[in-house]
Amino acid sequence: MSTVQRVARQVQLGPNGTDVTVYTGDVTAGWVGENQTKPTTEAGASLKTIKPQKLATIFVVSAETVRANPANFMNDMRDRVAEAFAKAFDSAALHGTNTPFGTYIDQTTKSVSLVDSDLTDGAATEANTYLQLNAGLDAIVTDDKELTGFLFDPKAEPLLNSAVDNSGRPLFLESTYTSENSLIRPGRLMGRPSYVGKGVAASPVIGYGGDWTQVVWGTVGGISFDVSQEASIDMSAALDGSNIVSLWQNNLVAVRAEAEYGLLVNDPEAFVQYTTETDAP
Repeated sequence: MSTVQRVARQVQLGPNGTDVTVYTGDVTAGWVGENQTKPTTEAGASLKTIKPQKLATIFVVSAETVRANPANFMNDMRDRVAEAFAKAFDSAALHGTNTPFGTYIDQTTKSVSLVDSDLTDGAATEANTYLQLNAGLDAIVTDDKELTGFLFDPKAEPLLNSAVDNSGRPLFLESTYTSENSLIRPGRLMGRPSYVGKGVAASPVIGYGGDWTQVVWGTVGGISFDVSQEASIDMSAALDGSNIVSLWQNNLVAVRAEAEYGLLVNDPEAFVQYTTETDAP
């Protein structure tokens, strides 16, 4: 359910973390004549460590609800937990929200508005989105970076659905076999893999383009669930001990969900933000 995990590079992650290779330069080669000294080059690579961090939540329901399981309630809660974990992961990777990982994509200094009226070539209004997306591409390649894909929030859909290039062709091309109930819409934009999914936006940002090989993630064993009917838990929003509830005394069931994820955003400057900011009149 995570949009970032769709485009980022996944690695095997153990309980103690793992080292990943990060390339900082390209290998070069040169022409030489017979018996001449061959040129040398540096690989431009370094090792960085990804350490797993725990993501967790506890939800509490009545024992009667668990027994009755109305409308497949418990399975639905498992899906809701998975979605909550995906949103928390994406918010950390994109916006740095409560992140334990340090770097995140919003640390980039590159930003382009998708609704800026200054970007126009005198053609139809729909052509502006194409020019603005291309301006983001220009910001990346000018900095000797690569554009490998896009992520957008559903808030960007009205712009993408009506956008065409200068030849009148649709910009966002959806996959033929996308499920109608899919939480993430895959497609292609300017020849690159693109995804539209919840949780990407953080006003005024509604999308990103960039080199997603610079984002590496892993997980240790997936999401685990534990159930208790006898513990006492803190139900206060601040978790300050002001609302301790006995599960046994109140005939409640608590389900604890946990997962461990690792994340590395190696180079935030390999990304550009797409926003809804407009110039002041």
